[in-house]
Amino acid sequence: MHRRRILLSGAASLLAAPALAQADWRTQFRELRLGISSAENERDAVARQQPFQDYIQRALGIPLRVFRATDYAGVVEAMRSSNIEFARIGPANYALARRVMGDRVIPFARDRDNEGETGYYAVAFVKADSPFRRIEDLRGRSFAFADPNSTSGFAFPAYFLRRQGFVPEQFFSRTGFSGSHEQSVIAVLNGTYDAAATFWSNERHGNIQRMVEKGMVAPGSTRIVWTSPQIPNSPWVMRAELPEGLRRAWQEAVFAMPERDPAAFRVAASGASGLAPTRHEDYLDVIAVVEENLARRRNRGT
Repeated sequence: MHRRRILLSGAASLLAAPALAQADWRTQFRELRLGISSAENERDAVARQQPFQDYIQRALGIPLRVFRATDYAGVVEAMRSSNIEFARIGPANYALARRVMGDRVIPFARDRDNEGETGYYAVAFVKADSPFRRIEDLRGRSFAFADPNSTSGFAFPAYFLRRQGFVPEQFFSRTGFSGSHEQSVIAVLNGTYDAAATFWSNERHGNIQRMVEKGMVAPGSTRIVWTSPQIPNSPWVMRAELPEGLRRAWQEAVFAMPERDPAAFRVAASGASGLAPTRHEDYLDVIAVVEENLARRRNRGT
């Protein structure tokens, strides 16, 4: 990836002449770039975005490249460094983006899941044949988080378990980061950890269900023992300094996709049924959770 300077001159004319604005942004970009932070392995995550890439090519007449960083923070760094224009990131990753970018990052949409909901949950799960039935049963056992910048894989379970009296570093014998949601499931099924955190929307939609559909794990191999309060679904975001014509065209194309190409949208958005507008204020609770977690880690010197 090469850093590209964004030309900001002529903003007033972009506002005054939408047709000219459309032409202007097209002269500045040979391609557009989307960063994703995904629970899937890199191959599956990038392949899942191919229908969206094809759709953007048709809708905007310009190629789209998709990048998946090696960790969640990498997507934020790519956006901060102007190496990508757009991203799909988790709520906690959005909180990180606001820390390092301020209002340079703009959320504008979030998915509706297969049942039309705009939120999801963090869950703690165990092997189905284990003796553990409740979170209380895991005292002195090992527990895996996914990534320090994952909402359901760390921020929400760490925060709400602590508030419920299950301080992770005291309650569990050992905690660690698996690296991804899929790796967390594999680690539990392999016996590396007794339990782990991942995301869950409903009985038909979530990380474990998707791994079952992909043939990675057997149906009924896990059991949920704890569920968090609801989390707002992951935001679609873009850089604020992009030309207004480009920002407007991108939003219009994204919001139109469920109707214009529903099959491609379902694949690209992992089974989502549609999109809902979103704004920064929808993530204030997530930001507060992330900030407290960061403060605790700094105080412990980690």
